[in-house]
Amino acid sequence: MDAPLVSPDAIIRPWRTATLVASLVAAIELVLLVVAGLFLLAKPLAHAVRHHAEAAALAPAATKAAAAVVHRRVRPVRVAKPRLSRGRTDVLVLNGNGRAGAASTAAARLQGIGYRVAGKGNASRQNYANTVVMYRPGYTAEGERLARDLHVKVVGPLDGLRAAQLHGAQLVVLLGAS
Repeated sequence: MDAPLVSPDAIIRPWRTATLVASLVAAIELVLLVVAGLFLLAKPLAHAVRHHAEAAALAPAATKAAAAVVHRRVRPVRVAKPRLSRGRTDVLVLNGNGRAGAASTAAARLQGIGYRVAGKGNASRQNYANTVVMYRPGYTAEGERLARDLHVKVVGPLDGLRAAQLHGAQLVVLLGAS
């Protein structure tokens, strides 16, 4: 018999080459999957980060001075009694969260509690993080009462709205994402 036509070295080399090619293809697929995953998760992750940042920006700042006040005896702040009953208080409901029908749902809830709804519509922006109750000058007590009724934590005077835009309402509920 003559010497074999194929050497043992020639038999092994194609497997090495095939293994290297398969590893390279797998590495490229892995990189493509990671990039695709980043694209798919980037938008929801950006929304979550933005929501968290807005919530942190609107949260009251805790300072050392404020912490020191907690330990001292503090008299409770007395808010005047509301001058208007719920049935005589007009509320404008603005949707600032972008969910369709949110203003109508909130308006129905307010009417169920006994408030009069002066109007409902969309806010100038649709990305508010928190629901806010705003009041016209002289209606602080009514605004505080409405915030308690709706379990809203953020209450303040009109901000970004003029009294002429309220359709005669004393209060505004600006619906946010939470």
